Amino acid sequence: MKLKKEIILLPVLLTLVTMTLSTRGQSNKLPGNPALVSSAKDLQKLIDADIGNHKYQVEDYFENPNSSDFQLSPSGRYLSFKERDNQGRNNVMIKEVATGYITRAIEEKQDVIIGYGWATDERLLYLMDRSGSENYHLYAINRDGSNDKDLTPYAGVKALILERLPGQKESIIVKMNKDNREYSEPYKININSGETLKLYNVGAGEDRIDSYNFDKDGELKGFMTIHNGKEMQYFYKPKGKTGYRLVNTMNWNDKFTILSFNYASKNPDDAYILTNKDSEKAQIVLYDLRRDKVLKKIFSDKDYDVAKMTLSVKRKWEIDYLEYDGDKHIIKPVSRFFKTIYKNLQTQLPGYQFEFVGNTDDEKQYLVKVTSDRQYGRFYRYDTETGKATLMHDLMPQLKEEDMAVMQPITFTSRDGLRLHGYITLPKEALKGGKVPMIVNPHGGPQGVRDSWGFNPEAQLFASRGYATLQINFRISDGYGTAFYKAGFKQAGRKIMDDLEDGVQYAISKGWADPARVGIYGGSHGGYATLMGLIKTPDLYKAGVDYVGISNIYTFFERAPEYWKPLMEMLKDVWYDLDDVKEAEIAKDVSPIFHTEKIKVPLFVVQGGNDPRVNILESDQIVDALRKRNVEVPYMVRYDEGHGFIREENKIAFYKAMIGFFRQHL
Repeated sequence: MKLKKEIILLPVLLTLVTMTLSTRGQSNKLPGNPALVSSAKDLQKLIDADIGNHKYQVEDYFENPNSSDFQLSPSGRYLSFKERDNQGRNNVMIKEVATGYITRAIEEKQDVIIGYGWATDERLLYLMDRSGSENYHLYAINRDGSNDKDLTPYAGVKALILERLPGQKESIIVKMNKDNREYSEPYKININSGETLKLYNVGAGEDRIDSYNFDKDGELKGFMTIHNGKEMQYFYKPKGKTGYRLVNTMNWNDKFTILSFNYASKNPDDAYILTNKDSEKAQIVLYDLRRDKVLKKIFSDKDYDVAKMTLSVKRKWEIDYLEYDGDKHIIKPVSRFFKTIYKNLQTQLPGYQFEFVGNTDDEKQYLVKVTSDRQYGRFYRYDTETGKATLMHDLMPQLKEEDMAVMQPITFTSRDGLRLHGYITLPKEALKGGKVPMIVNPHGGPQGVRDSWGFNPEAQLFASRGYATLQINFRISDGYGTAFYKAGFKQAGRKIMDDLEDGVQYAISKGWADPARVGIYGGSHGGYATLMGLIKTPDLYKAGVDYVGISNIYTFFERAPEYWKPLMEMLKDVWYDLDDVKEAEIAKDVSPIFHTEKIKVPLFVVQGGNDPRVNILESDQIVDALRKRNVEVPYMVRYDEGHGFIREENKIAFYKAMIGFFRQHL
């Protein structure tokens, strides 16, 4: 079973501490102020501004692939994939490998399929979003499309998969905020009948549980609680004991994550743990949870945080490989078996990155996604017996590698001496020595995420129109160690902005960017950084695009949903403590809504009407304030979207309008 990792990890990232819907209980009324939204005619004027004879259109980059998201069934007898219909929807299809016979298993209708995967050879699981609300429902369905069952049929509840059980494939462990909207609890659900059993109950007055750790047999062995708002405490039940005991207490921003229990050991209390407890960078160690003791360091890197490890179920749980992001994505083969696979792939497909999407239970067949900065993605089927990789599907055959722009890793020093990393994607004009217009693209978060090397449709679209794209992993970005992470605390709108500005000056000094034609565009925190960039350095940027961005830190906090209340003290470390007089004043100073008189250049604002993270009022208020000052502010809202557009027609409309907007002003 393999669901997209960003969906599985959503609830544990503080980047999702956000807004409730402004229209709760008002289902018959559009959220926000619809009168502020630009007319279709005005938005069409932006789209029409993208003049020129371009080889590639916006649709070439942002239409859903005709076929995508390939997955192998556990036996390898079936291959599943999403197939785009003529309305841009993605239906899940099943191909019997031996015969080539194809049937439809899941039809995507009004709601979008966020992720799906095989549970058994006969049954699949999938997650559906409800118009961007992020209250995901988990469904199970037979591969022939029959017995389609909502396993979590509860209104206003977010359900997410916690564990698949190798020995109990008819069951799955899910966590959801069913009994209390403020926190999630674990449930075991039968994927055929839907029978649900609650596995742990958080009692009244107890610390809220942030994460649960089940073993392969479905036993709850440990959990992490949030104590006093800013501490994390890990509790573990040793083998043969009846109660959970406290193993350690740490700061909320320290890492202590169970990657897997060590089933190859005779000691039932061994586990592989990702931690930075005694190191600057996150590393993987073998840990005895009964004795609270590191047994062995498995792997670390001097420059970057390690992120993942993969074990072989069939080969007695030996470690196959480790993963993390440096300038590029790094895979470190460990087992002899996997070293052979990786060497063969590098020989047959040199110069590409590999993502191991899945494998059959017998580990004879692997599904590998092959990418690069100029290759959107190809799926290969790798046979371990022959050592050969066979091309199955090119996701975007219309995008020719030779036409795509190169993404270059860059490194420079900030004004206060911090070493910063990032990427520049340059159009061909810049490679010939010309200075080109540049779009600065700050990432979201700001914490818990980072920009990475690889194919970026946005950057490629910009390059096709002659723009460079600058992406900076500013302080607090994930993956660069504890000190770099903490250097960004309480620096939103301040030193984080300095890092972006220093990146702009670096690109100008290298002769890539025309200093008179620099724009800025970002989503979520990146949208906030766009607004702050236009305020903090009004002469640096000529135009900005704010995509689902925060405009007021005060209202951002006020509308936090119930299930993020336990995380509010942590959020204060990342942003600002509004209960502290001095910090509240800083928060006001870096809230764009209080400084709209400093915005002098055109701004384009884009918002999802049902956004549960950044409420539509965040965008409404900045649009309203600027228009009262006669600043040009086209405003696009899609009422069937949430925190970022996922529907094909909305994505295409947004990117067409944005590229036209930049064409007008850069």
